[in-house]
Amino acid sequence: MEQKQLRWFTVGLIAFNMVWGLGNVVNNYAQQGISVVTSWILILVLYFIPYALIVGQLGSTFKDSSGGVSSWVQNTSTKRLAYYAAWTYWVVHIPYLAQKPQLVLIAFGWAIQGNGDIVNNFSVVGITLISLAIFLIFLLLSTKGLMTLKVIGGMAGTAIFVMSMLFILLAVGAPMMNSTVEFATPHMDKISTYIPKFDFSYFTTVSMLVFAVGGAEKISPYVNSMRNPAKEFPKGMIFLAAMVGVSAVLGSFAMGMLFASNNIPEDLMANGAYTAFQLLGEYYGVGNLLMIIYAITNGIGQISALAFSIDAPLQILLADADPEYVPAALRKRSKKGTLVNGYLLTGILVSIIIVLPMFGIDNIKELVKWLTNLNSVVMPMRYLWVFFAYMMLNKAYKNYTSEYKFIKNPKIAFAFGLWCFLFTAFACILGMVPKVDFAADPKAWFFQLASNIVTPVVLILLGMILPALARRDKKNA
Repeated sequence: MEQKQLRWFTVGLIAFNMVWGLGNVVNNYAQQGISVVTSWILILVLYFIPYALIVGQLGSTFKDSSGGVSSWVQNTSTKRLAYYAAWTYWVVHIPYLAQKPQLVLIAFGWAIQGNGDIVNNFSVVGITLISLAIFLIFLLLSTKGLMTLKVIGGMAGTAIFVMSMLFILLAVGAPMMNSTVEFATPHMDKISTYIPKFDFSYFTTVSMLVFAVGGAEKISPYVNSMRNPAKEFPKGMIFLAAMVGVSAVLGSFAMGMLFASNNIPEDLMANGAYTAFQLLGEYYGVGNLLMIIYAITNGIGQISALAFSIDAPLQILLADADPEYVPAALRKRSKKGTLVNGYLLTGILVSIIIVLPMFGIDNIKELVKWLTNLNSVVMPMRYLWVFFAYMMLNKAYKNYTSEYKFIKNPKIAFAFGLWCFLFTAFACILGMVPKVDFAADPKAWFFQLASNIVTPVVLILLGMILPALARRDKKNA
C-alpha cells in the first residue's frame, strides 16, 4: 500500500482490532452488572474519544520517532523522564504476564472437559505451581525466538475477535431464533435498570473500564499514512468509538440476557465467556461447538500473548537503552543477541506475582478476579505518560508542527490532557480498593488491598534503582 492511502474507516478498523475483545465486556459486566451499559457510554464520551485524538496528534507530531510513548516524552521533556516512561511501559506487563498461564489453563480446561472444573475444583497452590511451570517454560522458549507461534497467535487473535462479534450477533438474535429464550435479568425493557448507583463502590470499578479502552497509542504509526490526517483521523477515531460503543452496549445487553444482573456468578470473570458460548450453543442446537471453538482459539491467543509480551516490551525498554539510566548488566546480550539478564529480571518479578496469592487467597475464582483487578490498576499507569507528553507538547506548542491537531487552542488542549491524566490516576488509585466483601473474608480483603498498593509502588521504585546502578557502572569505568 502506498503512503497517504489509508482511509478513516481502515484506521478505525485496525484500531478496533487492537483495542477491543470479549473479555472487556465480561469483566466489566462482572463488576457492574447491566448498569455498565451507561458506564460504557460515559467512558467513551468523557475519556476514550479525547484519548484516541490525543494519541493521533502525538503520532502526527513525532512521526519519525520509533520509540512510541518514551520518544514522545523525550521530545517534550527530558531523557530521564523518557527512561521512566519506557520503564513504566515494560513493568506494567509483569502482572499481565503473571495472569496469562492461568488463562491458558482455563481455556484448555474448557476445550477438553467442557466445563470450568479447573477453576472450581483445583486448589490455589495447585494452579499456582502449574501456572509457574507454564510461565517458566515459555520464558525459556521466548529466548529462542518464537516467530511461528507469533504468526499462529496473530491468526488466533483475529479468530477471537470474530468470535467476540459473533457472540453479540448470536446473543441479540437468540430471542428471534428461539422463542423459548428468556432474559436472565429482569426489567431489561426499563431505562431505570441501566442507571448505575454512583457511590464509592461504583468508582472503585472505573479502573476496569479505563483498562478496557486503553491501548490507543498503538495506532499512532498509522496517522501519517492517511490520505488527509487533519480531516480523516478524527473521523476514524469517532468511527472507532462508535464501534466500541455498539460492541460494549450490545455485548453487555447480551450478558444481561444470559446472566442475571442481580445475581452475578462469582466465577464470571474466569468462566463467563465460555459459559456464554455454551448457553448460546444450547439455544442454537449445536451443543458445545461454539464454546470449544472459542476455548481453543482463546487458549492459542493467550499462549501467543504470553510469548510476545515477554519479549516485545523488554526489547522496547532495552534495545536502545541509555547507559546513563540502565546498567550494563541489564543491557548484556548473549552471542545470539538475547537479553539474558532482562529475561532473568522478568522471570523473577513475574514468578513473585504468580506465587503471591498462595499467602492470601483461598480459591481460584478470587485469584482470577484479584489478578484481573490488579492489571486494571497497574496497566493504565502507562497511559499517564501519553497525557503527560501531550500536556508538555501544548506548553511548547510553538516548537512543533503537526499535520493533525486534536484542538488548535493550546490552553484548551492542555486542559484536555490534564483531565485525561487526572481521570486515569483517579481510576488507578480507587481501583486499588478490593472487590471482595470485607465481612465475608477480611484476610483476603487485607491481602488484596496491600498487594494492590505495594505492587505498583515496588515496580516503580525498581525503576528508580537502575539509574543509581548505571551511575555506579560509569564511576567504576
